[in-house]
Amino acid sequence: MPEPSTPQSLVHPVRERSSRDRSSIIAVTALPVLVVLAGVLGFLSPDTFTPLAPTITWSLGIVMFFMGLTLTVPDFARIAKRPWVAALGVLTQYAVMPALGLLVVTVYGLPPEIAIGVILVGCAPGGTASNVVTYLAKGDTALSVSVTTLSTLLAPVLTPLLTLWLAGSYMDVPFWSMFLSICQTVLIPVIIGVLVRLLASGFVDRISPILPWLASVAIAYIVAIVVAGSAASIASAGLLVLLAVITHNVLGLGVGYGVATACRLDTPTRRALAFEVGLQNSGLASTLATTYFSPLAALPGAVFSVWHNVSGALLASLFARRPYGKPPVGARSEHAEASAGA
Repeated sequence: MPEPSTPQSLVHPVRERSSRDRSSIIAVTALPVLVVLAGVLGFLSPDTFTPLAPTITWSLGIVMFFMGLTLTVPDFARIAKRPWVAALGVLTQYAVMPALGLLVVTVYGLPPEIAIGVILVGCAPGGTASNVVTYLAKGDTALSVSVTTLSTLLAPVLTPLLTLWLAGSYMDVPFWSMFLSICQTVLIPVIIGVLVRLLASGFVDRISPILPWLASVAIAYIVAIVVAGSAASIASAGLLVLLAVITHNVLGLGVGYGVATACRLDTPTRRALAFEVGLQNSGLASTLATTYFSPLAALPGAVFSVWHNVSGALLASLFARRPYGKPPVGARSEHAEASAGA
């Protein structure tokens, strides 16, 4: 799920933390609490939130607009400087998470509606919370931003295509409708956000401390509506969905780190790729599930929104307390190469 927008200053760890940094860090730490509270409200008072379902698409568009506001031309230049490692991150994410989603669905024997929800989460692009937790974990934040940006731009094609391929046997998947929906709720808002930043960077810098909080509220709002729509099913399927989500997320984090290790990348890069693969834009998955399938299909995305923030924060805390040490002999220090070329 898209999380609090990442301030541009997070991409430069050598800079002193500004108020924008502190605001994002606090917001991403508080997000699990906000999301849990929103979920409880949606569960206890479904009649209040269910009628608001048509506004989910607009809410997600707002969150993606905030993401666009944090992106600048140098973010895209970084992709050009390190194309192969950014491509590795995107390829791993779109290959591993969908495959793991199908594996989890098969192993746990999930019913069709829940199964397609889990697969949708796996086929979604990376969540922007990965940028903040990578920063907190002393990982390569510039790489994290690059991979999130690329995966988001590719989502209109890859998300519905992969969902059709992997989940088509469970339910009918409307590829073109999903393609247009992702363009409208993800791609266009991000592009508008980038343009606004280019044209009014001073104004964006002034309001940037509040953007993470606005994004957090929008995310919590989406979760409350999604949970309300499937409140009747949570009592019977909630534990199974939680188990599937935890398995999916933990495997994604592990494989992301493992792939970077196998490629002999340095520790900051390994940490960045672990979060890029394991943390998903589950808000997009929930929105698509609600729009094209059923409220029950949206439940895995809502649960993932809560869990991956918790797991991401815990793993970032663990990483931050572990020194890098010397890189293994022959390791590729992509982080150092990027710094030298900046």
